[in-house]
Amino acid sequence: MTRHTTKANGPEPGDKTYLGGSCVLSTYPGAVSDTPRPQDSAPGDGLIRIGVIVFVIGAVATMATVAPLLLGADPLPTAAYLVSMLMGVGFALAAAGVLRSIAVQRRQARSALAETSPDAATT
Repeated sequence: MTRHTTKANGPEPGDKTYLGGSCVLSTYPGAVSDTPRPQDSAPGDGLIRIGVIVFVIGAVATMATVAPLLLGADPLPTAAYLVSMLMGVGFALAAAGVLRSIAVQRRQARSALAETSPDAATT
C-alpha cells in the first residue's frame, strides 16, 4: 500500500492539496457497526463502580471542608468532616472489587488449565 503525500504532511503544513501519485484506499474486511456492544459485567465490577462514586463524593466533601480553613472562614460542622471520610470507604470498596475480580480470573485460569492438562493444575 502506498501512502499519498499531501501538503499537510509534506512541505507546507496546513495545506491538504493532493500532490499526486497513487493512493490505495483500504477498507475494513468485515461489517462495522456504529453501536457499541454491551460489555459483560464481570464479578467485582459493581463494587468498583460503587467505590468510585463513593470516592468522588468523599473527595468533593474533602475539598468543601478544607476550603473554609484555607480561606479563613468558619469551619464546617462535624457532619461535613464525616462525609469526607467516604473517600477512604470508596477506595476500600473499589479495592475489594479489584481483588474479587482477580480471584475470579485466577479461578477461571486454574479451571481452564485443569481442563487442558490435569497434572498442570496441581503444580
